[in-house]
Amino acid sequence: MLAPTEPAPARKSIPQAGFELDDFDADGEMYLDFYRQVAVHEDMLVPLAEHHTPNGAHSYYVLLDRTATYGHPGMPHYVAVHLKRDQEKKTFDFEQAQLPLPAMAQSWLIHRGCPLDAIGLAHELGPPPADEATRALERRLAGDGDHYAMGYSYTADNPDDMVTVVALRALDERAPSPFRVVVEEVDTDAWTHTLREGGFDTVGEALQWCDDRLTGEAGPLPPVRPEAAPSRSARVATAPAPRPPGRSR
Repeated sequence: MLAPTEPAPARKSIPQAGFELDDFDADGEMYLDFYRQVAVHEDMLVPLAEHHTPNGAHSYYVLLDRTATYGHPGMPHYVAVHLKRDQEKKTFDFEQAQLPLPAMAQSWLIHRGCPLDAIGLAHELGPPPADEATRALERRLAGDGDHYAMGYSYTADNPDDMVTVVALRALDERAPSPFRVVVEEVDTDAWTHTLREGGFDTVGEALQWCDDRLTGEAGPLPPVRPEAAPSRSARVATAPAPRPPGRSR
């Protein structure tokens, strides 16, 4: 406890995203899209990672959207934004995506030209990884995330069970366990998070595990099957995972 004469420690402010577009313009439709999809919530977007090219032509952001918890149940809490500026014409263009995991936002940006080592997360703004298994899987998702198509995700922000489940389909028809489930769980007491992956042969099995986890009835994640021997054919992933019926908190 502080003595009466000791000053209270300074309260660390939450950083806000800055898009540096004051001197740039866009056509009416582009500007309106940027406002509706990104800028309208600018004061509620927390930058977890950002990278800017030296010439200012490109900026990449991994953002935590603090408004997501008040939106549609289960919606992703992270936004990846790629800004493209034409310095001569003073115009800009952008892409954005809502994604359920920070590593998936990093992957989306890396796939659009951001260097892998330039978009590391600021873990002081969220629960850090609990173990090396989590860090290893996050690195793999960030680097190889474009090898998978996301079929379903659900983020439950219940303080008693903060969990995100994501169902993925491998784009390579030869991949073992063509359907994957990635689950992130936050330990609110230790303020750390774990990330784990399981492998499934069918869409239905993957989605059933997600549903069971959200209701607290899931068993352990099945392991991802090892790579098949060259002489054996792998199961073909034929369709993206459909989204199950919505659930309420």
